[in-house]
Amino acid sequence: MSIHSLKRECANLAWDNSIPPALHVKSGDEITFDCLDASNGQLTAESTVKSLGTLDFALLDQVNGPVYVDGAQPGDTLQVDVLRIENPEWGWTALIPGFGLLADEFTAPALKIWKLESDSDSEEGFAWFDKEKGMKVPLRPFAGEMGVVQKKKGAFSTIPPYHTGGNIDTKHVTVGSTLFLPIEVEGALFSIGDGHAAQGDGEVCGTAIETPMKVTVRLSVRKDKPYTKTPHFSTPVVKHKSEEEYYCTTGVDSDMREATRSAVRNMIEFLVAEYGLDRVGAYMLCSVAGDLRMHEVVDMPNYVIGMMIPKSVLGPSVSNKA
Repeated sequence: MSIHSLKRECANLAWDNSIPPALHVKSGDEITFDCLDASNGQLTAESTVKSLGTLDFALLDQVNGPVYVDGAQPGDTLQVDVLRIENPEWGWTALIPGFGLLADEFTAPALKIWKLESDSDSEEGFAWFDKEKGMKVPLRPFAGEMGVVQKKKGAFSTIPPYHTGGNIDTKHVTVGSTLFLPIEVEGALFSIGDGHAAQGDGEVCGTAIETPMKVTVRLSVRKDKPYTKTPHFSTPVVKHKSEEEYYCTTGVDSDMREATRSAVRNMIEFLVAEYGLDRVGAYMLCSVAGDLRMHEVVDMPNYVIGMMIPKSVLGPSVSNKA
């Protein structure tokens, strides 16, 4: 096994099988990627909401790579073991006009700069959402972008996910997890990026706690998993963690997207009423700490979608009703 590193300058703004590899490795090698945040360094710990007005959207969500893995052939599977993650002491969450599940309801830009802190009681650390209210978000860093290129020619945006990975934004693929990706071209051509310090399932406002990141992975070629046609993943062992308690709002509708929007909207209303948050802050909290769940999908014509927030995040209710 060899250990390699890729600097943040080895970044691309598209998934494209014509981009030459930045690095060649053997199956089983470890690589440390030094990745900028999703803004490509346009936002910093000193940024203000005015900074959103100067964002060049063509530079967002770059990925570091690609890495050519010796022996990888179409039909194989790339095993990605997430070994280590380092991030700085800051991150950002933004409402970007036109982006997010409720973009039509939240039309003004907003930016929150977070301070990421260590926790003596937790290896993961935390970030205060509102210290005065006792509301803090546990950190669980991961890379939102992990993928390989498609066999189809052309440049594909890094914004959406694909069957070969990409912007899967899945918080469960953190340290100790293993991701499996279907290989469609020789060498696989793996890239990674979009560091998140914390995110809820759904990332509903469009951003998590975005942060630069150094992430170390092991890349291995698997010849025995031909059924891998989309990203699969295995989560790490949970250590010494009791079952979390949640508060959940639901959305019920015959349209699954509208049921999802309703569940989030109802959680925002709950947080405003019970915890004294403003709607923008509540929306951001849903994005970084709330998990969307598909509760009921078989009793037509309606679906039930839940938005769940851990009670440990919330702190005491201002109305003492929670």
